[in-house]
Amino acid sequence: MAAAALHAGWNALLKIGLDRFLSASLIQIAAGVVALCALPLVAFPVAAAWPWIALSALLHIGYNGFLSRAYQYGDLSQVYPISRGSSPLLVALLSVLLLADTLPRGQVLGLLTLVAGIWLMALRGTRGASRFNPPMLFSALMTAIFIAGYTLADAAGARANRDALAYSMWLFAVNGLVMAAVIAARRGPAVFLQLGPHWKGGLAGGGMSLAAYSIVIWAMTQAPVALVSALRETSVVFALLIGSLLLKESMPPIRLIACTLIALGVILMKLA
Repeated sequence: MAAAALHAGWNALLKIGLDRFLSASLIQIAAGVVALCALPLVAFPVAAAWPWIALSALLHIGYNGFLSRAYQYGDLSQVYPISRGSSPLLVALLSVLLLADTLPRGQVLGLLTLVAGIWLMALRGTRGASRFNPPMLFSALMTAIFIAGYTLADAAGARANRDALAYSMWLFAVNGLVMAAVIAARRGPAVFLQLGPHWKGGLAGGGMSLAAYSIVIWAMTQAPVALVSALRETSVVFALLIGSLLLKESMPPIRLIACTLIALGVILMKLA
């Protein structure tokens, strides 16, 4: 839940005056810089962890690409719940098949309830035929697939490394370098001059992103990946609270119902 709150916090910082791809890239690069400073304090990952670190870094490229594309066709309140709400179902299925995790029926019921609440967030009131236009849906669901992919890769990598903190720091350092290379290739080296004025917001978001996902990686070594993934996506509730309390956004009744479903799902998973 702490990771979910931090995740919502750094997502709120995406509104820093750049397009969403550059904003997300800036935050990942900044997180990489923070992780780079921490590398002397953690152990070097074991050989078995490095393929997962490399795979996760590659999957994050696809995640950023499809996420930024989704935002071209839909707004945050649509794309975020669909992409984040779909990934726990994929993670649940694949973690049982690939990682030999087990989920009691009560936890499955709680997970489904929570995901239903997250999806309900996406129905909060865009009008007309554009509510679920095909390009937005495709891009958001592809984003969910990449989220599920890097989540499972990092669960496997952290478990293989047996040191979640070291795995996380090296992952973020590598991912920051990869994202810097990607945006330089796509936008040219001059793009870093464009990012420069936003370094404070990027560093704050990067620090929160690093802390949030490091907690998630540790949690996945202690509990079934599907449960951790689902609880992480309660970040939509924290994002709603930030929007309502700090950004003065409206809170339609359907969002209150969605929050209730999400809370019920968390309770069911806890009691199972």
